[in-house]
Order: sequence, then structure tokens, then C-alpha cells
Amino acid sequence: MKIIDAHCHIYPQKIAGKAARSIADFYSIDSARLGGTDTELLETGKKAGVERFAVCSVATKAAQVKSINEFLYRETRAHPEFAPLMALHPDMSEEDIENEIDLNLARGFCGIKLHPDFQHFYLDDEKAFPIYEAASGRLPILFHTGDKRYEFSAPKRMARVAREFKRLTCVAAHFGGWSRWEEISCYKGLENVYVDTSSTLEYIGADEAERFIKFFGAEWFMYGTDYPMWTEGNELERFMSLKLTDSEFEMILSGNAMRVYGIR
Repeated sequence: MKIIDAHCHIYPQKIAGKAARSIADFYSIDSARLGGTDTELLETGKKAGVERFAVCSVATKAAQVKSINEFLYRETRAHPEFAPLMALHPDMSEEDIENEIDLNLARGFCGIKLHPDFQHFYLDDEKAFPIYEAASGRLPILFHTGDKRYEFSAPKRMARVAREFKRLTCVAAHFGGWSRWEEISCYKGLENVYVDTSSTLEYIGADEAERFIKFFGAEWFMYGTDYPMWTEGNELERFMSLKLTDSEFEMILSGNAMRVYGIR
């Protein structure tokens, strides 16, 4: 059975350790043992049987966008196992957004990554609409969603965006709402909202995960680790312990990522 990790973060070697520790501190998770590098991701992933990795990095300022996307492009050329999601930021001009999307589509990027909590914008704020408009019908956007400490990425805001931009393919990370899973029923019936499994199985347990998957349907889920937050082996072990059918495992482990991101 093919395995695609649909949610990974990687960083340049010189800042990878610091970036990984900073994110672990932000979420109060003991992940400092993970380095956030391309080599570590490939080594741990291949040991777990993962074939492809959707990789990204978040631009906390508009000025970081180009350098991050150049880094991801170099990584993808060096490692064909990687499928890159470009960085964008709501503070960019409409012209710069369009230019960056055009450039990176031509380079083979398969999506966009946004993190409202880190980038300090409300997910349904009109300042982000130029990104949504430019991506509609062209590229999926992987959104960080949910965090009880903030309102930036609340599930209800994700649902509003999906209803407003019906041609936009939205991927709501962390089962659609990290630490706010009781709110994710607002996605039911929204056919342009997918979710990934990253940074969730540790918290909600197998029974709840199975309930959510049955409630929405396996065709809306993608397997992801949120590396370097979690290791490939441990996350895959948690996921494979779920009581799902072979067809459901196939869809979540690879089929849906192949369809949504165009990963082959």
C-alpha cells in the first residue's frame, strides 16, 4: 500500500534545529529531538515505508516568501520524493501573489501553505481573499486550523471561506481543528474541504478518530505527520491501529493526496 505524508515541514540546515524547537515550544510539545531537516525526514520516512512527502514552510512575513519558495524548489530538485507547497502571506500585493503562484506552478509546486496563527490573520479576513481568489480552481491550500488559544484559525472561519470560495480546494489540517475538534462538524457537507490527520492522533485517540472518519467519509482525509512535530514511525503506527477497511486505508494513506495535490 502506497504511503504519502501530506503534511511535513522542512527548514534550511542552519536554522532547522532552532525552528523545530521554536514550534515545539509554541505547542508545548517535546519535539526538540527532531531536527526538521530534509535528510532526517527522508531517513525516518523511508524507514516507515513512506514514498512521497508534501513539504512546506511558513512565511511569518511577506518578505520571507521568495526565499522560502526558492529553498523548497531546490529541495524538490534534489529530492524527487518531495512535493512542495509554496509559502504565501496575506500582506503581499495582489500582483506579487499572482506572480509567485504563476512562477511556482511552472516549477511543479502542488499547493499553498498558510498558518493564520503564525501569520497573524483571521482565516476569513478579506485581506487573505486575493490568495483564495488566485488559488481557486488552480491550487489547494493547506491551512493550519484550530487552536483554543486563538481565534485566527477557528473551524467556523474555515467553513466560511469554503462556502465563499466554492472553487477553492481547502485542506484543514489537524482533523480540521487542532484542540477544537468538537467544532469541526461545521465542515459536514462542504465538498471543497478535506482534512489531514496530523498532530491529532496523539490527543483524540483511536475511537474518536474512527468516529470522525466515519462521520465525514474517508474520501475527505489525508495522512500527515506534521513533521518535525511527530515522527513518521510513531504516527504511522497510531494510524494503522485504527479499525478501517482496506479501501479507507488506501484513500487516506495515498489516494486522496494523489487526487488533491496531484502527487504521483
